[in-house]
Amino acid sequence: MNDQSTNIWQYKPWWCQPWSILLTGICIIAGSWFVFTKLWLTTLVAVPILAWMIFFLIIYPQQMQAYLSKINSSDDSSN
Repeated sequence: MNDQSTNIWQYKPWWCQPWSILLTGICIIAGSWFVFTKLWLTTLVAVPILAWMIFFLIIYPQQMQAYLSKINSSDDSSN
């Protein structure tokens, strides 16, 4: 029997937690604004950073939770 948790954040180090991903992304976007004060440049920086944040905070956790749930249910059914 495998009682593996489906909470992916339990398996990640402190620097890869939701709060650190959000803080890093916000600091990079805000930093680009404070350094360059140009909307087009800040937008150019923000688009890939926001895509990165959406992937790691929304898409990846959902996919990993579904995968771990499937693994856990197949382990339970094989016993």
